[in-house]
Amino acid sequence: MLELPESLTIAEQLNKAVRGKKIRSVAANTSAHKFAFYHGDPVGYEPLLSGQTIGESCGIGAMIEISAGDRRLVFGDGANLRFYEDLSEAPQKHQLLIGFDDGTALVCSVQMYGAVLAFTDGEYENKYYQTAKSKPQPVTEAFDEKYFESLRTEDSGKLSAKAFLATEQRIPGLGNGVLQDILFTSRIHPKRKIGTLSNAEYKLLFSSVKDTLCEMTRLGGRDTEKDLFGSPGGYRTLLSKNTVSKPCPVCAQPIQKAPYMGGAIYWCPACQPLSD
Repeated sequence: MLELPESLTIAEQLNKAVRGKKIRSVAANTSAHKFAFYHGDPVGYEPLLSGQTIGESCGIGAMIEISAGDRRLVFGDGANLRFYEDLSEAPQKHQLLIGFDDGTALVCSVQMYGAVLAFTDGEYENKYYQTAKSKPQPVTEAFDEKYFESLRTEDSGKLSAKAFLATEQRIPGLGNGVLQDILFTSRIHPKRKIGTLSNAEYKLLFSSVKDTLCEMTRLGGRDTEKDLFGSPGGYRTLLSKNTVSKPCPVCAQPIQKAPYMGGAIYWCPACQPLSD
């Protein structure tokens, strides 16, 4: 699933691969998917986008935004983007296919669920999208210790570390995937209440958020996800589906996994003891 390191990585790749290309053809919802979410009727994507020239792409939290004149394409959640040098090599099943005038193509396919949005700039007022655009991203200087401190409120003290980091759009793009390594390097259990953290522990959490996300982005995303060309990211996750039951890199205790808040959590029982 797209999270900040992947959205930033793929946006950078898009700027190299498709910027300046003119859209020749558009096919949306050719392979119907119950949980592919479009903006309005996807039949309208072809007249909306055809003839437009691709401009800048950017990562916005867990979303990728592509400009095409005054039109916008936004992909989020489980939307997978792939670039093909030859349109004929593109898969038959997809939720969106954009063919360019040089014979290359950009294809989006949805996994479990995902957003595949096309609209004229200014007409999409979704709260999730607008919040992601308005908040500072952790890899920027605006996301500093003072800003992170402002996220800690009286109400948030009752939340678990996972809930605090990955819900309510507190930090757009920080989801259940990247938080595992953030909490491991902070030595904080995913279920530990934020209100039990000392000031020193909270500062360490801030540093881990910044450092971990910057390193994940620098290395092209996580090894559990794929980039625009179908290659896994270069960041080797410490805690993920790839490391369950394997020795902790610090103490050699087996990495644990459990369901929690609608997803899986991973932790080392020795390095991340749960204390309420």
